[in-house]
Amino acid sequence: MTSVALLADQLFATVPGGTGTYVRELLPALRAADPTLDLTVFHARQERPVPLAELDGIPRIELARGIRALYPSWNLVGRPALPPSLAGAGVLHAPSPVAIPPARQGQRLVVTVHDLAFRLYPSLFPPAWRAMYRTGLRRAVRHADAIVAISRHTAHDLARHAAVEPARIHVIPLAASLSETVEDPEPALERLKVPRPYLLFVGTLEPRKNLVRLVRAYRRVAVRLPHTLVLAGPAGWRTQRLHRELSLRGPGRILLTGRVSAADLDALYRGAAAFCYPSLYEGFGLPVVEAMARGVPTVIADASSLPEVAGDAALRANPRSVRSLTGALERILTDRDEADRLAEAGRERASLFSWEQTARMTLRVYEGAS
Repeated sequence: MTSVALLADQLFATVPGGTGTYVRELLPALRAADPTLDLTVFHARQERPVPLAELDGIPRIELARGIRALYPSWNLVGRPALPPSLAGAGVLHAPSPVAIPPARQGQRLVVTVHDLAFRLYPSLFPPAWRAMYRTGLRRAVRHADAIVAISRHTAHDLARHAAVEPARIHVIPLAASLSETVEDPEPALERLKVPRPYLLFVGTLEPRKNLVRLVRAYRRVAVRLPHTLVLAGPAGWRTQRLHRELSLRGPGRILLTGRVSAADLDALYRGAAAFCYPSLYEGFGLPVVEAMARGVPTVIADASSLPEVAGDAALRANPRSVRSLTGALERILTDRDEADRLAEAGRERASLFSWEQTARMTLRVYEGAS
């Protein structure tokens, strides 16, 4: 096996998001799948370096410059070069097209693309990051020896909207990243002041997650049902519309937990009556798999990769229709037989995904690229 150097900046991000989860889970899975793998991580200079358990035992190289200096220059002109300490890596792996490190002669470049939301829904992204993703994707298309897509839907978008040859695209799905426990969730729910029964959403609070429509749909069913709506996750960007919607008077009760620990998030999943993920666009949708793995009846948006990931194990709703979302929520919260069917189907569906499988498929891509 050739040596691999993986860019790990997202682990240090304030809101790591899906890419941070991907890096965090992939690193130990790669080492478990092939203990002989010569794996190094590298990252931009950090203002406040912090120890990360995910990097224990993995050689780690910090570059001389920070993200703001490196990323635009890498994506636009392919400079500065990586340090000589990384020259021995046969494969460079960029876990996101936000930054494409320059490969030396003889090195192979693998880039993971999670989704093309920044291209298809540009207004939902901060301008600076939108520009970074666009330039990074262009460089990936020109220079990557292999491109990993985390769903067939993302692979289709790459071929259609970025003109990537299908032969260079490798579909490798993700898996649940949150460990499930058997602890009683009630103490955590009491500490978080979350009353039962409740409907749960998990994710970064940002426009792409379509939370304004979810709140409106929830309030329509809250007229007749006792459930609280819990929005669990850190605030992202452009949350003004959501907060304006939340400030309006209406039926029901809506709680924002903010960022929670892994143990508390597991408790929130396991205590939920149902889970709803109405996102307008996802490359995969990790929270859907995590909810289904715990037998939580789930509603998804009938859009992007979500039907591919959930299969027939979730109710689908038109994410742009409050009426459609309302109908799905009312059904899943009132039809006990349907909820039980979805709980069983969800567990079975989620069991099809594993990080061991993700790692083994990624190792094959490394081997093919080298």
